[in-house]
Amino acid sequence: MGWSPANSDKEQHQKDADPTAWFRKYKHGGTSSLISTLTTVMTFPIYKTVFRQQLHSSGFRETVAQLNKEGPLKLYRGVAPPLLMKTLNGTLLFGLQGTLLQRLSRAESILPGTVLPALAGLGAGVVEALIFTPFERVQNILQNSGNDRSLPTIRSILVRLRSENLAQGFYRAFLPILARNALGSSLYFGLKDPVSSALREQGLSPVASSFFSGVFNSMVISLPLYPMSVLVANMQAKVGEEKLGLRASAQKLWRARQCSLILLYRGGSLVILRSCISWGITTAIYDRLENRTN
Repeated sequence: MGWSPANSDKEQHQKDADPTAWFRKYKHGGTSSLISTLTTVMTFPIYKTVFRQQLHSSGFRETVAQLNKEGPLKLYRGVAPPLLMKTLNGTLLFGLQGTLLQRLSRAESILPGTVLPALAGLGAGVVEALIFTPFERVQNILQNSGNDRSLPTIRSILVRLRSENLAQGFYRAFLPILARNALGSSLYFGLKDPVSSALREQGLSPVASSFFSGVFNSMVISLPLYPMSVLVANMQAKVGEEKLGLRASAQKLWRARQCSLILLYRGGSLVILRSCISWGITTAIYDRLENRTN
């Protein structure tokens, strides 16, 4: 039988009735993200290449030459925060979205059932931004080679950030991160099951449909939200310099990119590639674990 909103809602109500469902979603979210951290390690050089392009607006060859000159040891400087973030992020994102969806299902008489996953994803994205902005701040400082001498270790970075107020220290660029994560999570959870179900109707296996659902969603999310990631990288990568606000930082970035969308999106194709691999695998593993316990 093909997928339909009515069938999906009935299945969701049955899942929500299970008192252990909330814990299972946290566990499966963390497990799928932990397994997919292998892709984080494998694709970290891609991520770092993109980060340098975001920061310096340099070409691909120029950026690769710069990283090659720094050597293999520094290539993976800054990999620890994303590895930790990946596992914790998956645990929180999938688990919290499931918890919020369970609570929101009680208001289904007011809101259409089809929008509840996206709304729950929006709430999960807000909490995600609150918790993980400090991780992203440390990660971006580590990946900026200009900080290698003054801030050589994670400990030195933490000491420096503690000396700043929250808005300029750990929570620098919080607003664009909040907008990016909330919108991204809402789109992901709003599209995940409908896209996967549509692909299964075309004859794809459950694992393949989940994987390509993750790939498709990552493309839809990454492309329009990429400029926010560029802005975040430029706001967070430096410490102790001019403390411009969000609007002034965005204007400075736009001028630095010569008011060109092409330059602003430099490195965007690599972000989409990395995101497709990571979220495709994560989605496939998560759905597989969920289906095995249902």
